[in-house]
Amino acid sequence: MSNTGSLKQEFLKKWIQGLKACCAKKKEMSIMERKKAIKLSADLAMASTRNSTTYWSHTLMANALQANKNKFIVSDILGNDSDHGIKKSSMRVLATSHKNMRSKKILKKSCNISRRSKKMALGRCIARNLVNKRTQVLKRLVPGGEYMDDECLIKETLDYILSLRVQVDVMRHLANNATHAVSHTTTTS
Repeated sequence: MSNTGSLKQEFLKKWIQGLKACCAKKKEMSIMERKKAIKLSADLAMASTRNSTTYWSHTLMANALQANKNKFIVSDILGNDSDHGIKKSSMRVLATSHKNMRSKKILKKSCNISRRSKKMALGRCIARNLVNKRTQVLKRLVPGGEYMDDECLIKETLDYILSLRVQVDVMRHLANNATHAVSHTTTTS
């Protein structure tokens, strides 16, 4: 994500493509339908700018493909052959991450601590529990995070935060331009 300018342009291009697909599909939309369409197209545009190089982008695209009504938006943003490739790669990612979770559970069960060492390790235990709780919260926030190990989770979270920042910058820029355009037309009228 070295060149955020080109990333913002790519996101905006794909986001507008998704919004056009939503509007072409259904002319009359309620506010809730518009909100869902904007969010879906923004998520897909953000995930597709990462070229499926991250777990969270795979998860967002796979979740969008699960609902049949979203397939036209997904195919418009990602292309017609996206359905098979995303499902195949997402299944591979999920299969490897499930193996990691199983081995962690086995390791936790095998590392029981005796009573004497429990007293000595109380501080470490409290810190570990605090880290584990915060890690669980983070896993719920990052798409696909529940299937990641801790190291991968940190890397994915940083990438996801940067992508969200790009999305917010583009949306803020559009909102500011729309506000200026509206205020300019009201003052000239």
